[in-house]
Amino acid sequence: MTSRRRFLAAGAASLASLSTAGWNGAFAQAAPDLGAPTLPENGVRRIPLGDAELLAINDGAARRPLTEGFVRNAALADVKSALAAGGLSQDYLEISFTAFVVITPRHRILMDTGNGEFGGPTSGRLLANLAQAGIAPESIDTVLISHFHGDHINGLRRRDGGWVFPKAQVMVPAAEWGFWMDDARMAAAPDAMKGAFQNVRRVFGPVADKLRRFEPGSELVSGVKALPAPGHTPGHTLFEVTGRERRFVYLADLSNIPALFVRQPEWSVQFDMDAELARQTRRRVLEEVAESKALVGGYHFPFPAVGSIVKDGAGFDFDPFRVT
Repeated sequence: MTSRRRFLAAGAASLASLSTAGWNGAFAQAAPDLGAPTLPENGVRRIPLGDAELLAINDGAARRPLTEGFVRNAALADVKSALAAGGLSQDYLEISFTAFVVITPRHRILMDTGNGEFGGPTSGRLLANLAQAGIAPESIDTVLISHFHGDHINGLRRRDGGWVFPKAQVMVPAAEWGFWMDDARMAAAPDAMKGAFQNVRRVFGPVADKLRRFEPGSELVSGVKALPAPGHTPGHTLFEVTGRERRFVYLADLSNIPALFVRQPEWSVQFDMDAELARQTRRRVLEEVAESKALVGGYHFPFPAVGSIVKDGAGFDFDPFRVT
């Protein structure tokens, strides 16, 4: 099977539970008895990197029922045991959303943009938390997009079509663009995927000529490099920031809940479009960041979503960084 067909076939299954515009169906609170997710009182954390500063900016959180199939290749009983071992509820999944800002002497760089106005009632907090950090949208000069799922790109554009970061150069993975903006692929895609293709066009179509499309390994701005991490989507990309004192790697959606997918890197979340490739990528990257002792950040890790990866038997653990 060609890579194109593999991503379309696997993607249809992964997108079947997701909504057209914001992937809201995947993360929305689906039942009133789940309760409200826990949101941080302070949605901003600052971490020095030496000659740069890293800010974790919370975009909110959502709860969804824990059902068979969230982990494609593990029994529900095993998933519940892993959640319990991590001190998490076995009745629901709490999914956090955290973007990152890197401030250097020359740049203000935003990595992914959150749900914007298209998420559930407890998401879309990015702009409020940027304001809390003293960062105006107009001061962001670079936006880096890891991949084109709605909870990462919908914060770029308001419902009225307005552009949220008007002075920013938006940079996107060339492989993501090539997949999602291909009209033939959209036409051939199963119905469950067409909404995702349409959402990408809604966000990027009006500014297609202003975007910069980058290849894996590219230096995007001084000290910030794109690292290939395909599988979750065709062009899923990580971002490496090399500071004077610390190296930071933004993992994006390499792993969803770390108690499940860092601890058990062979497990596959239902949203991985090519589960086999995502597993290979996940293990490769986790091995590297554990060995190098890099500081990492995960978009769906519990806020403030920053820490380190440590080897633990056949799997890994996420060790949160103590941030005040």
